[in-house]
Amino acid sequence: MWVYPEIRTLGDLSAYYTRKTPERRAFLFEGREITWRQFEERANRFAHRLIAEGVAPRDRVAYLGKNSDDFFVAMFGVVKAGAVFLPLNWRLSSSEIADILTDGTPSLVIVEAEHQAQLAGDAVPKAVLRIDAGTSLDTFALDRPATPPDLFISEDDTAILLYTSGTTGRPKGVLLTHGGINRMRLCEHLEGAYQWHDGDSYLFCLPNFHLLGIGLSLQCLYNGLSLTILRRFDPAESLAAIHAERPTLLVLTPTMIQMLLDHPDAAKTDFGSLRLTMYAGSPISLGLIKRAIAAMPCQFMQFYGATETAGAVSLLRPDEHDLTSEGKLKSCGRPLPLIDLRIVNEMGEDVPQGQPGELLVRSPAIAAGYWRNEEATNAIFQNGWYRTGDIAIRDAEGLYYIVDRAKDMIVTGGENVYSAEIEHVLSVHPAVGAVAVIGVPDERWGEAIKAVIMPAVGAEIDPVELTAFCRERLAAYKVPKSFDVVEMMPMTGTGKISKKDLRAKYWSGQQRSVA
Repeated sequence: MWVYPEIRTLGDLSAYYTRKTPERRAFLFEGREITWRQFEERANRFAHRLIAEGVAPRDRVAYLGKNSDDFFVAMFGVVKAGAVFLPLNWRLSSSEIADILTDGTPSLVIVEAEHQAQLAGDAVPKAVLRIDAGTSLDTFALDRPATPPDLFISEDDTAILLYTSGTTGRPKGVLLTHGGINRMRLCEHLEGAYQWHDGDSYLFCLPNFHLLGIGLSLQCLYNGLSLTILRRFDPAESLAAIHAERPTLLVLTPTMIQMLLDHPDAAKTDFGSLRLTMYAGSPISLGLIKRAIAAMPCQFMQFYGATETAGAVSLLRPDEHDLTSEGKLKSCGRPLPLIDLRIVNEMGEDVPQGQPGELLVRSPAIAAGYWRNEEATNAIFQNGWYRTGDIAIRDAEGLYYIVDRAKDMIVTGGENVYSAEIEHVLSVHPAVGAVAVIGVPDERWGEAIKAVIMPAVGAEIDPVELTAFCRERLAAYKVPKSFDVVEMMPMTGTGKISKKDLRAKYWSGQQRSVA
């Protein structure tokens, strides 16, 4: 059943490729190449250093820093020591990080010097390893054995404690086990749309504290790919890396794709090395995916998942990115092998085809629950199904469409309106660069529909024209009542438009009808 039976836990991955292709490049970071053998030895040494520091099996070890080879050395060193890797969002404030440290109670924190100031308060453990500029984690472990610690690690043990972005409340720690991560790789290997070629390389520029970044990196490493690591996503640096390093695989959020294509260097960048660009993290607008397909001569694949699913649960495969069938471009595709999807009403009953309801997921890779949060675990993980909180429909061809987050649904005049539908319409207007649709308080309607728009480069927004544009394509009650023009959209740390922040100034002191 398993493609690589030798890989039982996450730490086995680097050991496997050290035996198979020891001198093959695993990482390229800031001009420095790291082979699989070097990576395995560095991770093993660091695991021994952690044990010497008093880190015990199942302890949490936090990491606060941007993308680097040290990040992966830390992750694999932690799990080889039998502990749990807890990546921290370096975009958070010190108080927000303190909240996570209070909840996660790590026994040790690894921090890059530039983020040291974000560690403050009683929640910070006494054991802190600081990576200074010009040094690496190797500094702490040069005298340690290069062989793995002699520990038994169960597949049921937690490998990664990954905190949700907290867009709807306080972040929750998601428990991702070694076995769950491995079973996610099995689902992917049984999926024909995933193709791995000898010589493939992946440009890693996603946030390292989010499943999209960690999950895709582990998927690529599991299949023996080399990772070219950028410290963080920057449009100019990413375009330069695509041009110079010639990666074959790219994974971005829709917002990142837009930033890439909007950058003036995009016009002179050679995208010819790319064979596949994958995108996920939030719904993509019809206008943006059409633009990307035209600008980047490669295949595209969308995947949909959540932190709690440990990876993708559905794919809109490359052959379904068909500009002659634009409707399908709004879909998140069909489930991967071994994964089941249901759409249910408020009573938990399956809804008819074409009717909206909450999307439920059943998968062998589902998280073990939330760390120290039994109430949330019982509310979201029910009878083997994970409640996504996303509103979806399924069409006659079996394609699934995420029509909105439940929290983003607008109730206006007693009608449920899905913001994503309006965003898809507005996104194809040439004057619209980016758009987010929200509900704002209204005495008559309860909520009124507002479109927040970032204009396309050199364009001006005419509300009268956009209103007429929407009226031609939408029912009257779905047409925005107002338009706000902004220079920049507020973003979450994971590259999504933060509708919570957009709504905040309108709903201060008031209660929305949709949770």
